[in-house]
Amino acid sequence: MKAISTETAPAAIGPYSQAMRSGNLLFVSGQLPLDPETGEIVPGGAVEQMRQCLKNIAAIAEGAGTELSRTVKTTILVTDLSGFADINAEYGKAFADPFPARACYEVSALPKGAMVEVEAVIEI
Repeated sequence: MKAISTETAPAAIGPYSQAMRSGNLLFVSGQLPLDPETGEIVPGGAVEQMRQCLKNIAAIAEGAGTELSRTVKTTILVTDLSGFADINAEYGKAFADPFPARACYEVSALPKGAMVEVEAVIEI
């Protein structure tokens, strides 16, 4: 196993790695919609937050020598599932057919008051 870290994505805010490489798979920790330069949640709503989460995952993937298009599986956590259609549309812009496997859960809260968090497993 090898820890992956890049300055083009937000630093881990706890005792975890941005991602771990194991064999030909990259396990990306849940990414909050943080601007990597400020460490703050991006302005806007859940759609803008989804966009930033995916940007952060893409930056980590690139730091590991792969790319977002090689994503095998994602897990999305949201604090309000009623906005799922808009979040889903934004998510769909990041991927092409065949789409990654995915799960999406509504949770009561996310760190830093985020509305969206996304984790991923990406092939290297």
